[in-house]
Amino acid sequence: MTTSQQMTIKAAVTREKGGAFQLEDLTLRAPREDEVLIKIVATGMCHTDLIVRDQLYPVPLPAVLGHEGAGVVEAVGPAVTSLNVGDHVVLSYAYCGDCHACDAGHASYCEAFFARNFSGEGPDGEQAIRDADGQPVHDHFFGQSSFATYALSRENNAVRVSREAPLELLGPLGCGIQTGAGAVINTLRVTPGSRFCAFGAGAVGLSAVMAARIAGATTIIAVDMIDSRLELALELGATHVIHAGRGSVVERVREIAGGGVNFALESTGRPEVLRQGIDALGGLGVLGVVGAPALGTEAAFDVNDLLLGGKSIRGIVEGDSVARRFIPQLVELYMQGRFPFDKLVTFYDFADIEQAAADSEQGITLKPVLRQSR
Repeated sequence: MTTSQQMTIKAAVTREKGGAFQLEDLTLRAPREDEVLIKIVATGMCHTDLIVRDQLYPVPLPAVLGHEGAGVVEAVGPAVTSLNVGDHVVLSYAYCGDCHACDAGHASYCEAFFARNFSGEGPDGEQAIRDADGQPVHDHFFGQSSFATYALSRENNAVRVSREAPLELLGPLGCGIQTGAGAVINTLRVTPGSRFCAFGAGAVGLSAVMAARIAGATTIIAVDMIDSRLELALELGATHVIHAGRGSVVERVREIAGGGVNFALESTGRPEVLRQGIDALGGLGVLGVVGAPALGTEAAFDVNDLLLGGKSIRGIVEGDSVARRFIPQLVELYMQGRFPFDKLVTFYDFADIEQAAADSEQGITLKPVLRQSR
């Protein structure tokens, strides 16, 4: 495939706020410079895909979403040096690689993060996808737009993974799973013998539970409204679970943890749950915040409780992960049986993307993964 060629792809297009994911035939240009063309094997569906569909984050429409892609390198641009045709890759978030944050090893806080991941266009302001009428469709979502049979990525956010690992399973490592596990390991740095609580037992929260077990926490609490998720939390390493609709969550956490937890993670995006997370901390405790509400959402807390308790609140993007290092580490932990994130996954055919979205919103499925035809 030369740089002048285009190819026909099948992609799920979101054309209006709250609208359906419509499968359409589109054209995708060839990779340029440091870009790689990926034949998608499977793509995870994340909460962020749904809040963008509903325009809680203002990505311009129509757009091809999808940001947990996994696949095989089909072609590379002329400036690509570290990837080859045939490599198995997981696609993660986009970043510039040149700003102060990127230079300091904190690419998830790239100064261009919002533009690179949510603007609906490439760094040059161009879309690589056209619809049947020749009109541009907004793309470059998280540097990939992987609700499609093929996707373009930059070399720096395509992570080579072992060919021994089941590629169709690995896409969620690029965002949701990486976020939960990375928050525990990279940001909070949960310590052996410590007390940890996950507020929300979805895919992100349960990834945090598994990571807290790996990190050596001895009290691991999961809080949620859905009994089946709490049962799975116990299977994945939680020592205690709390149903959020039955009594005071904060009182119960503090009772279990002997006065409060050392570390907590809020993944629901609900301000009232964030407040619970702060209140449930013990002295010098740290709350990580990964839940994404609508832009402009505000939360309240008791300033003196924060001050006198020496508590900290830390916002976390993508688990503070350097994807090229962290994703292969998670793959290795999975292959060793120590990080069984496959228990979160339910596979759907790509054509059933609307059912996957509905099941995710209803809490029936923790982590839908859309599998392309073999």
